[in-house]
Amino acid sequence: MSLSMTIAQVFDTSLAADTEERRTLLNKIQPMIDQCYKTVPDYIPGSAKVNNFRSGSIIVDYTINATSSSPDFTSANIQLANSLKQAGLPVDPNSFAESVPAHLFNTTNKIYPMQRLDLRCIHPASVAGAITWSVNKINPALDPRYSIIDSDTGSTLTVKNASEIDSGRYSCIINRNPMPYIQWQDVVIEQRPKIEVDADRVFECKDQTVPIKCCAALYSIKWDLIPDGDQLENSETNCIILQHKLLKINCGSVETFTCQLKDLKELQGYSYSRKSVTIKTSDKKFDCTSETLGIGQKDDKVNGLCENGRIGFITYQCQLGGWRKKQIECVLPILASLQSEVQVLTEEKIPGFLESLSNATVKNSIEISQSASDVKAIVDMLHQLTIISTSMTIDKTVMNTYLKTVDIIVSNQTNNIWGELNNGNTPSNTSTVLLFAIEVTSNRLSDVNFAINESSIQLEKTLIHNSFNVTSQQPNSNTQIMFSDVLEPTFVTLIIFSNLDNVLPTRNDTGTFENRINGDVVVIKVNQTVNNVSLTFDITNELLGNPQCVFWNFDLDRWDSNGCKVKHSENGKVTCECNHTTSFSILMSPFFMDDKALSYITYIGVAISMASLVLCLIIEIIVWKSVTGNDTAYMRHVSVVNISVSLLIADICFIIGAAIAKPGESTPVNPCSAVVFFIHFFYLALFFWMLTSALYLLYRTAMVFSQMSRAKMMVIAFTVGYCAPLLIAVITVASTAGAGRYIWMRDACWLNWSESKALLAFVIPALTIVAFNLLVLIVVLIVVLYKIVRRNVNASTQTDEKHALVVIVRCVAFLTPIFGLTWGFGVGTMVSNEYGLHVVFVILNSFQGFFVLVFGTLLDSKVQQSLAGKLKLNLSSDPPRALLLQDHRLQSN
Repeated sequence: MSLSMTIAQVFDTSLAADTEERRTLLNKIQPMIDQCYKTVPDYIPGSAKVNNFRSGSIIVDYTINATSSSPDFTSANIQLANSLKQAGLPVDPNSFAESVPAHLFNTTNKIYPMQRLDLRCIHPASVAGAITWSVNKINPALDPRYSIIDSDTGSTLTVKNASEIDSGRYSCIINRNPMPYIQWQDVVIEQRPKIEVDADRVFECKDQTVPIKCCAALYSIKWDLIPDGDQLENSETNCIILQHKLLKINCGSVETFTCQLKDLKELQGYSYSRKSVTIKTSDKKFDCTSETLGIGQKDDKVNGLCENGRIGFITYQCQLGGWRKKQIECVLPILASLQSEVQVLTEEKIPGFLESLSNATVKNSIEISQSASDVKAIVDMLHQLTIISTSMTIDKTVMNTYLKTVDIIVSNQTNNIWGELNNGNTPSNTSTVLLFAIEVTSNRLSDVNFAINESSIQLEKTLIHNSFNVTSQQPNSNTQIMFSDVLEPTFVTLIIFSNLDNVLPTRNDTGTFENRINGDVVVIKVNQTVNNVSLTFDITNELLGNPQCVFWNFDLDRWDSNGCKVKHSENGKVTCECNHTTSFSILMSPFFMDDKALSYITYIGVAISMASLVLCLIIEIIVWKSVTGNDTAYMRHVSVVNISVSLLIADICFIIGAAIAKPGESTPVNPCSAVVFFIHFFYLALFFWMLTSALYLLYRTAMVFSQMSRAKMMVIAFTVGYCAPLLIAVITVASTAGAGRYIWMRDACWLNWSESKALLAFVIPALTIVAFNLLVLIVVLIVVLYKIVRRNVNASTQTDEKHALVVIVRCVAFLTPIFGLTWGFGVGTMVSNEYGLHVVFVILNSFQGFFVLVFGTLLDSKVQQSLAGKLKLNLSSDPPRALLLQDHRLQSN
C-alpha cells in the first residue's frame, strides 16, 4: 500500500539525492512509521519503507504491507504525527493520504504541444468520496485551459491545448474519510519543435546559386518540394542547406520554400511543424549585396541564421561597405535545449537540471567564454531558477554545482564579453541579473555549516555567536569580514568573488561610470538584522584613489553608499563599516587627485577673492561721486559693483555648500538644492553683467550721436543682469528637481552633470556670453581703427567719457577671457580628471574676485586719483606701463 504525509518544513534539495541529510531523515522517519503502525491489526511489522521525498513542504512517499486492503490507520496516523512533532518534524494528521500511481492517460505515445490530453480517473468501488483534481498542486478547476467532466464511474480532466507548461504531476483525489485516496501520474509534454529558417530575401537578377538554411535542434527536418537542379547540403550540425539556382530570365520571380519535420507525421497539422521562406529577385538599385543575405538599401535590416551549428539568429544592417552584423543571438545547441527545459522545470528537478547546466558549461567553457549570447543564456537560466525554487532550500551539493557554472562565466576569460553585455548600462544588465540570482539563491541555503571554494569564488555558510571573523582564501586576496555584537546565534552566508569587479557595472549615486570596482565583491546574507558589519578589502589597483564603500541597490539599479562609510584607508587596504547586509565592494576613481591640496588652494583663493571683492565695493563707495560724472562712467561702475556683489554672494554660497556637502558622502538634497540655486543664479548674474558692459560698449561705439537716458539704461541693465539669469535658474530647477536630478548626489553642492546635464544651464549661457563679448571687442577694435584712419574719432566724444570707454574695453578685454578660460576649464573637469586641469580651474575660479578688483577698479587712473584725493594718500604707484601707455594713446587720439 502506497501512502504519503506532509512535513511542514521547507523542502531541501539534499533530499532529492543520495545525501547524508536524506539518509538521516529517512532513518528518523521510517522506524517511527513502523513503531506507530504496529498498533494496526492488519499491518505487517517491519514492512514500512520510505521511498521518496518531494517538494510542497516535504512530502514523504512511503509504502507498507497489510493483510487487508483497507486497514484503519486513523489512530496510528495521529500517534505518528505526534511522535514526529516531538522529533522536530511537524506533521498535520490530516495530511496523510493513500497515494497510488495510476495510468490516468492511457497511451504509450509521446505528447506534443497543441495536442488534446484526456486523463480519466476511475472511481474504485471500494472507495467512497467526491473527486477533485490537482495539477502540480494547483486546482485546475480554476484554470480555463482545463475542463472537468464528472460521471458515476469517475471523472475526466481534459487539457484542451497542451503546452510544455502542462508537464507535471496530475492527481485525482477521492476525498474519502478518514484518509484521501489519490491516483496520480507524471505527464511529460515534449518540447515544441523549433524550426528556424532564413528570413525572406531579395536577390539581384542574375544567374546565381543562393543558399537557404533551415535548422532545428532535437528533431529531423527536410525541405518540401525541392526544385529540379537544386542540391542539399548537411555541412552544419542540426541544419540542412538548400542550394537554390536563380536565373536572370526569371527576374521579378517570387518563390516560397517550406522546411518541415521529417518523421513525426502526426504533427504535420500543427503550425510549429513547418516554416517557410520567400525568395525574390529584383533589378532595383541596391547599396549592399551578399550571396547569402541578398541585396538591400542603406539601413535595411535582415535576419540570418547562426553559423557553425549554433541556434538563433544574427541581425545584419546595410551600411557603407556592405552588410554588417548588428546583433548576435546565437547559442550552443545544448544551451538552447536547456533554455527550453527550464521553462517547464519543477522544483524536484532543479538539482538534475543544474548538474546538466554545469556539465554543459564546463565542457564548452572555451566557446562560452567567447560568446555574449551563451553567457546571457546561462544567466537567464540561473535567474529563472530563482523564480522556480521559491519553496525549497538548497544544500551544499547543489550550490557547489551552481557556483561551478558561475565561476566559468565570471572568469577572466570572459572580461571582454561582460564589457559587451554591460554596454548601455540599462536596468536589464545581464551582470546585475546574475548578482540578483546569486543573492536570492544564497538566501535559500540549508542552515548547516559548510564551505565551497572555486577558482574565483569562496562561500561560507556558518552559525555565528556574538562575533565572527573570516578571511578570504582566494589567491591574491585577503578580504576580511567581521561581525560584532550579534544579539543571538544566527546563520550567515558569505560569498567572496574575486572576479566580479570585471563583471558588474560601476555606476554609483552620482550616476557616473568613471569609478572602478577596486576589490573583491562580497555577498552577505544573515537570518536576522545585523547592525554592524566590518569589511576590509585589499586594493587591487593602487593607482586608484578616493575610495567609496558601497553596496548594490537593486531598487535604484546602482551602487549606493547609504549605511556604509570608509573607516580606514591605508597600506593598500580599505576598511568599510556598514549597518546592513547585501552585496558590498569599494569604488575608487582612476583619476585620483590630492583632495587636500586642491582644498587648500580653493579656500585660500576664495578667501582672497572675497576680501578683494569687499575691498572693491569699499573703494567704489569712497570714489563713487567723483568718478560717475558722465553716463558712460556711471554705467561702467554700476556694472563693476553688480559684478562684485554677484561674485561675492556666489562665493558665500560656495562656502555654505562646502560646509553642507562632505567628500565621499551623499549630499543632503533640500539644503544643497537651495544653495545650488543661488550659486547658479549669482554666477549667471556675473556673466550677464559682463554682457551688459559689452552691450553698452557696442552701443556707445556704433551709435555715437544717440543718447539714452540714465534711467532707461538702468532698466535695461538690471533686466539683462538679473532677470535673465533668474529665469534660467528657475527653469533649470523646475525641470530637474522633481526627478531628483538637479544637483550632484555626492561630494559637492553643484548642478548635476551625469544624469540631467543641468550644468549646461550655466555653461552654455556663460560661454555664449564669453564668445559674444570677444566678438564685441573685435567689432569695437575695427570701428576704432576705421575712425583713426578717417581722423574723426574725437569728433563727439568727451575726454572723461572716452576714458570710461577705454576702461570698459580693458575690463571686458581682460575679465572676459579670464572668466571664459575659468569655465572652459570647468567644462573640461566634467569630461576629464587630469590633475593639472583641476588645479588650473581651481586657481582661476578661486581668484576671480582678485581679478575683478585689479582690472575693474585698481587699474583705473581716475579711481586712483580720486582715491588718493579722498584718503589724502600718495597712491601714485604706476600700474603696468603697457596698460597706461595704451590708456594715454587712446585718450590722445
